[in-house]
This record gives sequence, C-alpha cells and structure tokens, in this order.
Amino acid sequence: MNIEASVLIIYTGGTMGMSYNAAGALVPFNFSQILDKIPDLNSMNITVTVISFPEPIDSSNVGVQHWKDMAYIISENYDTYDGFVVLHGTDTMAYSASILSYMLGGLNKPVIFTGAQLPIAALRSDARENVITSLLIAIAKKDGKPIVPEVCIFFNHRLLRGNRAKKSQSMHFDAFESENYPPLAEAGIVIDYNHAAVKPFVPGPLDLRNRLDNNVMVLKLFPGITPRVVEHCFDIDGLKGLVLETFGSGNSPNQGWFLSAVEKALGKGIIILNVSQVNGGEVDQDRYQTGRDLKKLGVLGGADLTTEAAITKMMFLLGNENDEGEVRRKLVLPLCGEMTLPST
Repeated sequence: MNIEASVLIIYTGGTMGMSYNAAGALVPFNFSQILDKIPDLNSMNITVTVISFPEPIDSSNVGVQHWKDMAYIISENYDTYDGFVVLHGTDTMAYSASILSYMLGGLNKPVIFTGAQLPIAALRSDARENVITSLLIAIAKKDGKPIVPEVCIFFNHRLLRGNRAKKSQSMHFDAFESENYPPLAEAGIVIDYNHAAVKPFVPGPLDLRNRLDNNVMVLKLFPGITPRVVEHCFDIDGLKGLVLETFGSGNSPNQGWFLSAVEKALGKGIIILNVSQVNGGEVDQDRYQTGRDLKKLGVLGGADLTTEAAITKMMFLLGNENDEGEVRRKLVLPLCGEMTLPST
C-alpha cells in the first residue's frame, strides 16, 4: 500500500478509550494508550495527528460547547488535512454528527465519526477495525476528489450519513441504523461505495457557523399523557422551539385540551416541529385528521427527520437566523441531506 495522506483524529472520549476503575465502572483514559493498541497504523503510510479533549468525556455529557470545540478544531485545521476522524461515544454520536453537518457549511472533506461498543483494550473490541476503516475512508479519493465529502458515521462495516443515523443497539456491534437513507458504503474485503447516495463534491471554502440556541426541547407523546405535563412543557421560560415526537405518520391526540395547548404555545412564538417516534417513520400531516389538525394550527411537518437531526437543526437555525419565518421555512427544507423533501 502506497498512500500518502494526512488525517486529523479528534478524540473526545467514549467507550473506545475507557478502562475499568477500582469500582468496576468504565472511565476514560489517556488517548496515547489507544494508539498503542492499533500497531497497524504504523504500516498504513498515513500521517495521523491527534488532538484530544483536555478531559475526555462520556458522551452522555456532550453539550453545545463540545460541539463548538469539535467544529472549531476542524475549521482551524481544514486546509492541512485530507480528512478528519472524530472518536466519540456512541450514546450521543448521532446528535454530534447531525449538528456538525449543519455547522460545517460548504464542507467538502470527509468527517467520519466512529467509536466502539467495547473498550479497545478488550480482547474482542470492535475499536481497531472501526478506527482503521474510518481512516481509510477519510483519505479515499477518486479523480483527486474526496469520495465522501460529508459528515458520516462509520460503525460495524457500514458508513452512514451522520444526520440520518440513530443509535439502535447497545449490546451488539451494529449500533447504528439509517432507516430512511441507504448506507454510503459497505466495508467488506473492499470498501464498496454507494456513489449515488453520497453528497456531491462542491469546491469552495469551509464556512464555520457556530451560533447555537439550545432553548429547545423534545416532547414525546404517549397514551395517557396529561394536560398538566403538556402545559408545563409549553410554559418553560425562554422556550423557543419544540420537537414533538408523535405517533405513526405524525398523529397526536385531537382532544380539545391538547389542541388548545398547542395553539397557545404557537401563539407565544414557540416553533413546533412534528417528527415520528417510529424508527423509519415519516410525517405526513395530510394523511389523517389528527395530523391535519396540527398542520392547521401551524405545526411544521418534519418529513423523515430523525429526532437527533430535528432537535439539532432547530438549535442551529434558531442560533443563525434572526427571522422566525426563515427558521420555519428552513426547518422543512433539507440543508445538507438530513431529510427528504415531502412529495407535493
């Protein structure tokens, strides 16, 4: 193999780089120990640089500032490297991959999120293969252009669009799925790219957009939800946006108290985006009367957005758009492949 390329690895933490403490709990350890566990890196003829968070974190603790840090690191080193690999815990990886797809405007290089279900020191760890294949994807080119110029998640032989993925398994190696969009690549004996599904390469500079507004929430509906719960959610001080996880193709209770609460919230300027709580579901607010009632009030239909892509998109747009009308318009349009345009 004669590859001359460079990749920046951003190590945030996660199960891959953990070990067991005296109490038997998994805690992060120094990233240099991870590199020692992947001696194959030395024979790949790839220049690998590592930037590690000062304090590696469990991904359950990931927040807005961590997203800004990841995006800033990529932006500051964008012209120096062929691609980027972000080592991240699996629990919130789909959220991080989604928000970075919005923050990195004009991206035309690979940003590959990966991690592991077992610590790299474990005998049967999936970490080594995930890291090595992610590095190969990060440097892969065709006709001098990156093959995958977008934010992705690579896990267990499959490359998924980052803002289309969600975690579906905690006890198996195939941790992520993408029900509403095909894999971008399958890694077997060779890495087989699905070129038709990959975002086209568009030349141009990177545009870092790191203003985020997290005055948002997710409300998942369930049978028996009470008026008090719904009203308290809508009465949260400073709330600007709410992702409403509904049943099936976008259906909700249509009792008077519920529709009244929704109408009151919309009247206060809270933007409500309707997504399906079904894996692989798609919202169609014209299909049933319950969905039509929401649409008539002004609730936005989120088509086939995942919850992870929806809530981070709302944070991004509220942070970068000053006009509520623009936020509402862009929420229902694809910005970077995160959703399919509803059929008209």
